[in-house]
Amino acid sequence: MTLGRRRGLFLLSLLPRPNLAALRPTSSAFVASSSSSPSTSASPDVLRSLVRTRFRPRSFHSSSSSLAMGKGGKTAAKTARGDARNAKHAKNDDDANGPRDVGSDYGIPPCPLAIHWFRNDLRLHDNPALRRTASLAKPGPGSGMLPVFVFDTSRIYGSSIRTPLGSLKCGPRRAQFALEAVADLRASLERKGSGLIVGVGKTEEVLGSIAASACKEADEGASVLKLSVVCQEEVCSEELAVDKAVRSSLAKAMTKGCNFAFETVWGSTLYDPESLPFAGDVSGVPDTFTPFRNKVEKSCEIGRPLDAPSDDELRMPWDAKDVVAGSKCRASLDYLPTLADLGYDEEDVASASTVDDRSAMPEGYRGGESFALARVNDYIWDRDLLKGYFDTRNGMIGSEYSTKFAPWLALGNVSPRYVARECRRYEEARVKNKSTYWVVFELLWRDYFKFFAKKHGDAVFRADGTIGNGEHVNKRKWGYDPKQVRAWKEGKTGFPLVDANMRELLATGFMSNRGRQNVASFLAIDMNADWRYGADHFEQHLLDYDVHSNWGNWCSAAGMTGGRLNRFNVVKQGRDYDFDGEYVRLWCPELKNVPDKYVHEPWKMSEALMEECGVKVGPGRDYPSPIVDPNVQPKIMRNDGRGGGRGGRGGGKGGRGGGKGGRGNQRRGADDGGRGDRNPNRGRGQRRDMKSLKTGSYQFESKYV
Repeated sequence: MTLGRRRGLFLLSLLPRPNLAALRPTSSAFVASSSSSPSTSASPDVLRSLVRTRFRPRSFHSSSSSLAMGKGGKTAAKTARGDARNAKHAKNDDDANGPRDVGSDYGIPPCPLAIHWFRNDLRLHDNPALRRTASLAKPGPGSGMLPVFVFDTSRIYGSSIRTPLGSLKCGPRRAQFALEAVADLRASLERKGSGLIVGVGKTEEVLGSIAASACKEADEGASVLKLSVVCQEEVCSEELAVDKAVRSSLAKAMTKGCNFAFETVWGSTLYDPESLPFAGDVSGVPDTFTPFRNKVEKSCEIGRPLDAPSDDELRMPWDAKDVVAGSKCRASLDYLPTLADLGYDEEDVASASTVDDRSAMPEGYRGGESFALARVNDYIWDRDLLKGYFDTRNGMIGSEYSTKFAPWLALGNVSPRYVARECRRYEEARVKNKSTYWVVFELLWRDYFKFFAKKHGDAVFRADGTIGNGEHVNKRKWGYDPKQVRAWKEGKTGFPLVDANMRELLATGFMSNRGRQNVASFLAIDMNADWRYGADHFEQHLLDYDVHSNWGNWCSAAGMTGGRLNRFNVVKQGRDYDFDGEYVRLWCPELKNVPDKYVHEPWKMSEALMEECGVKVGPGRDYPSPIVDPNVQPKIMRNDGRGGGRGGRGGGKGGRGGGKGGRGNQRRGADDGGRGDRNPNRGRGQRRDMKSLKTGSYQFESKYV
């Protein structure tokens, strides 16, 4: 019999006696300032806290000087639902392990402990999964919530973790952004009297080890542990495989006195799946955006943003440090790993340590909820830029032409419903116009691609996309020329607009929506290269990468969702959206002296003019020749009535009000239309305005302030 169990039996014999609450520990790093007064009698909860053994906290350690590691619903019930499938998982987990009532002979009720596993929901405000966790974590001695985040160095982080197509799973710049977001989340939790356990390694091993340690603490205290593990629901195969591994690891961690339930909760969208006006909810979502948009805007309401949990709801159990110390994993309540700790080599670490002064990201940007909310407030209210968003959103230089909310939306640092609510507040307080609607419209694109990914599963990662084996006018045999694809990635295609955008991505982790459309069209149509190499490259480098938006939009840009194939004429696009060549010269300085007439077609210059401009164009010279013939229309676009240079956002998630891109199924974005020279508000370097859909509408389900 362990010391903890002997102490437990002894103290249990004293249960009827009064004033045992006086024995309650009075100091702990995780005891929030007491809002409850001491009890005059010993409750089972107090007794349980007494009989738990205490250990000195264990921090990260290594033989080297630095740690070397591997890699809203309408009601609380609706918010916490976790849909039918999630409820089934939770029920099955309970049934598989069974409620094992060790200690029940002594009249001790189960001790509820809830682990909130943060994923891409790194925020406190409007977080349905976190609210669900809070509802399961009853504050009290030995009870409460354990917030956890895991840097998975077996699947995502580190210089050795690569995709099947050869890119890093997560580039160092995005990893640094995630580190900043986690640090900010921990600080926010600590200000509320809680904390954040940060682990490094395999997600399932970290969560399983923490669960095993909690079970051990319960066993030694002769108590019954009812463990709940809650996280945001994800829909793609890799994430679902992690869910399965976590369930298995939790099951193995259970001991005689413990049982667990694992639950996922929908989040990160304006609309919940069960509110969609389609037969079968997500399974009935249309395969093109316009009918989705029309029906959703007509029939659905945006859920009201949820408040952050209270300090009491976030309170950690008093033995949180003991649980972490007893876990056999790299996890800590105070240590935060570095890029090197996550397995990035010196070159990768160095690449993420500086910010290019040409970057279009806001000055001093950092990952995290604090900066995200500040950016929303600054863009919408302080700088009063929302009213002109529609006119400036096709810019490519500077931080103010678009919202730049996308990187924070991707990590869940800001809620899309919060952004939509701020837009509605702005409309009521200042002005309502096409721009104020268009930011919410962009957020709807973000919703669409998550629902699209949930509906189609792995099809969005296949070469033929959701078209599959069927016949379709867009289907073609994909090519792959390693030299050409490398030239595209490095910004050395010989087409200045493409090259400038690709260089910006490499240097900053960001690219405008206009740029994304062009580089995606160029790779998938002009080069006829397997579009998945483009999506894979973006996955490595984009700060605002999220799996649904990136892969769904690239699939659409390639025409593999079955919508209209839209080719962007990159020369004409350059003239219309960078007419004076300012953007090209910013990122391709070798062309700085090239006249405006030739800045988007430098191969047309004579040798004499090249000499005069101080740049030689051609193979092995200062600037490369075009890697594809600019005078030949791609085969897929010939003789079928398709035009070039129209429509589509097909380049992936763009940093515009939620950062979605890739519409390849609409006739929007005509370069020869718009308002010509009559619009004084358009973005820098832009001489054409896109034609667009008519302004729609959006509704909230209840009062939003």
